[in-house]
Amino acid sequence: MDLPSQTQLSLLRELLTNRLAELRAEVRAAQLARQETGAAAREVTDRKDEAAQHQTEEVDSAQDERDRDECAQVEAALKRLDAGSYGRCADCGEPIALQRLRVQPAARRCAACQVAHEESQARSH
Repeated sequence: MDLPSQTQLSLLRELLTNRLAELRAEVRAAQLARQETGAAAREVTDRKDEAAQHQTEEVDSAQDERDRDECAQVEAALKRLDAGSYGRCADCGEPIALQRLRVQPAARRCAACQVAHEESQARSH
């Protein structure tokens, strides 16, 4: 399997850049929403409201963490593009399938190595 062509790399860079902009906008919007709801949070009047508020905060925190993690992955992929190492598996060094990069442009591993990595992670937890 060959590495992506320059045209394909340009398209993948565009996908990564657009996704990064989306993620940054989502993180900013979440921060603003938390600031706006901060005052409302002090108005909790009973246990039910408090529990609902706590649950909402946990979900928001998980979403924020997911977005920040994906941001870091996309930024790392853009750095690999700039360094000329994009499209090679971080584990085996083989080219990552273009199909995989189109679906998951920030992918660090080929599909086989990703499966092995996830299985290893599952075993260690």
